[in-house]
Amino acid sequence: MSRTNPPRVFFRTSTLALPWLHLVGMLALAGCAVGPKYVRPVAEVPAEYKEAADWKTAQPNDQNLGGAWWEIFRDPQLNDLEQQVNVSNQNLKAAEAVYAQSRALLRYDRAAYYPTISAGASATRDRISNNRPPSLVTDGLTYSDFQIPLELSYELDVWGRVRKTVEAQRGQAQASAADLATVNLSLHAQLAMFYFQARSLDAQEQLLNSTVEQYQQALDLTESRFKGGIASEVEVQQASTQLETTRAQAIDVGVLRSQYEHAIATLIGKPPASFSLPPLPLTSPPPAIPAQLPSDLLERRPDIAAAERRMASANAQIGVAKAAYYPVIGLNALGGFESGVISTLLSGPSVLWSAGGSAVAPIFDGGRRRANLDQAVAGYDETVANYRQTVLTGFQQVEDNLASLRILEKEADTQQRAVVASQKSLDLSLTRYRGGITSYLEVTTAQSAALVDEVTAVNILGRRLTSAVQLIQALGGGWDRSALPEHPECCGRLGSNSK
Repeated sequence: MSRTNPPRVFFRTSTLALPWLHLVGMLALAGCAVGPKYVRPVAEVPAEYKEAADWKTAQPNDQNLGGAWWEIFRDPQLNDLEQQVNVSNQNLKAAEAVYAQSRALLRYDRAAYYPTISAGASATRDRISNNRPPSLVTDGLTYSDFQIPLELSYELDVWGRVRKTVEAQRGQAQASAADLATVNLSLHAQLAMFYFQARSLDAQEQLLNSTVEQYQQALDLTESRFKGGIASEVEVQQASTQLETTRAQAIDVGVLRSQYEHAIATLIGKPPASFSLPPLPLTSPPPAIPAQLPSDLLERRPDIAAAERRMASANAQIGVAKAAYYPVIGLNALGGFESGVISTLLSGPSVLWSAGGSAVAPIFDGGRRRANLDQAVAGYDETVANYRQTVLTGFQQVEDNLASLRILEKEADTQQRAVVASQKSLDLSLTRYRGGITSYLEVTTAQSAALVDEVTAVNILGRRLTSAVQLIQALGGGWDRSALPEHPECCGRLGSNSK
């Protein structure tokens, strides 16, 4: 198949293009980005927490939770497990990959700040048909064409379309960094809660096993009295029923405890079959947690920071939509070598070049640009509402857990008095039973009441520690907004939960 090369037309930049390029360059330097300037919307912030009244604050040396907030519980086993989350948790690795993707997208958009330069090489052999129109004097000509072209194209960001696009993607990348911190905080908090719930069950199992031993002694006493003709067989069966019921309760604790152990194994990136959590009953109440000022919460919670950065990104998208109303101004240049003989391809006479510019603007698009702008404005309004709702939810979570800790502390004190009273009642009932004053039914009733009170006290302690973890999570876990990278495109791996 034959073809004919089209004629080439070049303009000398010294006489035509340079003044025009100079003018366009001045426009690019003087150009301003269209669209609204971003100002963070106001969110209602209370002066103080409602549930912080009568709250016991931490000592001055504990005011800063820091990144490794779990160390405030002074539990070496918990510390070791929490460190493994950073290394092996797969959900955290997935969140890190999402952040890496957002950084890559930002670098992709920033590339528009620079010209696109491409190079290539081609070699063709052509013969023109003899049957082409006779007006062409090249009929039957066979020739070669060798080219090494170098092309440059560049969009002048006169109206700020590129700048606003980069600004929008930078906000998304920073939001992704905050999302990573949110996932990090959530996983560490989840591990701590599973850990304390497992330890609460350890304490409950220890209590039930101790009670089983006591009930066994009571059964032995009742059987001895029955053999002596002092107690009835009904009393023996009552003591046996009490013993076996409690023994079954102790066994049943293992079901939920094993589930927590398996959940912890998954959080630290291990198969449950290769992980074992040694029993360690709860003994200590939760430490004092520093309840910061409500105004600090906006800077301390990564989910609030993520919502705010998405607002900034959506605001920049309005600028991108408005820039579509203005012409796209670009520069183009072509240079290189072309020759019909390969031996002269790189010689001076084979040089070719051209330079020019373009300005393109749509005249009619059926309302497409207007719809795109309306969508960008509505998208921004959505992010504002989401931001304010995230702030409200944050305050709610802090208030919930402040109230929970404060109320549970009072409940624990009251419950402890109930434990002491029920134990005293049980001791009196046993004394009366040994003295033949009362039946064994009074003993079993006192035993049941004492056991219920002790189990309730253990459960309250576990709930207090869980609420302490949830309060730390609600306060941001020591995270600070300054941890967000100012320029995500040039940062390495983000420290997700520390300054």
